[in-house]
Amino acid sequence: MRRIQIYDTTLRDGSQGEGVSFSLHDKIAIARKLDDLGFDYIEGGYPLSNEKDVEFFAALRNDPLRNARATAFGMTRRRDADAASDPGMQALVAAESPAVTIVGKTSEFHVTDVLRVSLEENLAMISESVGFVHNSGREVIYDAEHFFDGWKLNPEYAAKTIKAAAEAGASIIVLCDTNGGSMPEEIAELTRAAEKAVGIPIGIHCHNDCEVAVANTLAAVDAGAVQVQGTINGIGERCGNADLISVIANLALKKHGYEVLSPAAVERLTELSRYVYETANMHYRNGQPFVGPSAFAHKGGMHVHAVNRAASSYEHVPPESVGNERRILVSELSGRSNIISKMTQDEMKNDRVLMDSILAKVVSMENEGYQFEAAEASFDLLVQKCAKTYEAQFERIKYHVEVACDPDGEHVTEATVKLRVGDEIRHEVGEGDGPVNALDAALRKALAETYPHLAEMQLVDYRVRVVNSEAGTAARIRVTIESKDDHAVWGTVGVSENIIEASWIALVDAIEYKLLKDNAASPVGAST
Repeated sequence: MRRIQIYDTTLRDGSQGEGVSFSLHDKIAIARKLDDLGFDYIEGGYPLSNEKDVEFFAALRNDPLRNARATAFGMTRRRDADAASDPGMQALVAAESPAVTIVGKTSEFHVTDVLRVSLEENLAMISESVGFVHNSGREVIYDAEHFFDGWKLNPEYAAKTIKAAAEAGASIIVLCDTNGGSMPEEIAELTRAAEKAVGIPIGIHCHNDCEVAVANTLAAVDAGAVQVQGTINGIGERCGNADLISVIANLALKKHGYEVLSPAAVERLTELSRYVYETANMHYRNGQPFVGPSAFAHKGGMHVHAVNRAASSYEHVPPESVGNERRILVSELSGRSNIISKMTQDEMKNDRVLMDSILAKVVSMENEGYQFEAAEASFDLLVQKCAKTYEAQFERIKYHVEVACDPDGEHVTEATVKLRVGDEIRHEVGEGDGPVNALDAALRKALAETYPHLAEMQLVDYRVRVVNSEAGTAARIRVTIESKDDHAVWGTVGVSENIIEASWIALVDAIEYKLLKDNAASPVGAST
């Protein structure tokens, strides 16, 4: 078994992605999470570039990582300067991180046309920078920027640059596909050539501009690389970096002969992926391999039927091996197998007539614009109604919403609801920031006395989609609401030509589901 080092650069390279920004607290929290999972190296940033990165390394000096080696990142010294007096070199040493990554130019083109120094001066910049940091007692990792493009342009000079770093004390040479334009076969061939040229361990750092960063990373490992660099969820500049989630999962579960992290850590990859998304305030990628919400979601009736018999028929690894879960979606493409898989009561599962009735209702409602994939609570209520086990917790009589402008020009939204709760008629008014907020407030006022547990419930997301945009202003609107309490998260859906009515339907379903769930009356559970 060959041990593969996992080097994370989410906090530095990943933060260069459009729309990605980490606070100091975010960076420390993510570093602790990566450390907890046993990552080998965590690159925290470039200390010369900003005060936040200086503070990051200061925080880790006071409370060091337990497993990973914190790594500061920087460039070679400036042209025609002394390494010892160069501000960048001084900042790297002052960070006092156990490891330092220095990036230098490999491509003759970049040396002469971008950096605009002589080829000899570039070699001196590499050698002196690596040597200075190495002599300070730090482990030095050398990132050979534009390695693959540079080798293809002038292999002799590219070899000289990485040899200069190796001879000056670098512990590993990392080959960077900086433009993300190389193919796996090129990566493999040049990784072997680089390893032969320097005689020390080789690592790989790939960008995803051709969407083969993960494949390129795996090709380099097969060719001898012992360290992989990348980011969680593949975030990063332009099209991003190699996604370490997929790299780790493939090395641990699909490839043979490699040791990476630990089985327990691999089982937490979904948790890690979503933690970084949440910390960065980014949406999950539903179709992200291994860890996306749709990675093990099955919709077609034939697929679901097969998965119910043998999961491996349509799943290449068990979802739990990466901490994910199987999801069975209900839609107009469903068969009885989809419906059965959502049921928990055996007597319902065995009722073929009921299954056909539910399926027909789903198909009919989806034809009207409904979609139950993100609205399992609405589906649960539909099942109860088809099975004639549904017991309404309140009766809707009417509602009214009014948006007005006060004398100061401020908009005021007011909702009135009239309900029957038991034998009592309740008529309440609520105000809110908008129609949905006002309706929610009025509903809660009308129900709170009878159902005090409603105070636990929160609306956490509200999404609107035009179903048939060709109808213009008369188009149907689909509203999906996500709600949560202290125990679960659930989704509901409403469809109407009127956005307020669609919102009302979804909102009532959300509250109905909460009340039924608390009464343990729901035959199937929503996703938690």
